[in-house]
Amino acid sequence: MKGQGMLISAFAFALVIAVFAVINVDPVQVNFLFAKTSTPLILVILVSTLLGGLTVGLFGMIRIYKLQKSLKAADKKLSDLQAGPAGETVHRTSPAEAAAAGRPSEDGGAEDREAASAGTDETDGKPGESGRPNRPSAQDE
Repeated sequence: MKGQGMLISAFAFALVIAVFAVINVDPVQVNFLFAKTSTPLILVILVSTLLGGLTVGLFGMIRIYKLQKSLKAADKKLSDLQAGPAGETVHRTSPAEAAAAGRPSEDGGAEDREAASAGTDETDGKPGESGRPNRPSAQDE
């Protein structure tokens, strides 16, 4: 959708420039530092627009090239960091996977401790006032 919007905008801009250029057909004197020439204004407008578009496109392509280059470098660095000492890929386990396997998670169990302290009320699913799971009292049974 974004590409279609850009294309429609580009066509609308080209149409406005073309109408503007066609309206202005009188000859004008253009002064290049080393020479002067008399040229129809329509050519001056169209050539100036074309050169401006090419300049913007060139700078855009240079920016895209630099971003792609830095993305490749970041991907390579990430793959190097994920590779273990013998070139094997390191698999990070989530706290839930670590708990299921009976091992501490890679973050030192911090997330497990947070989950345990957050607790919920067993009767309505809301956190208890102390932040710990509420147990039914002898009166509730």
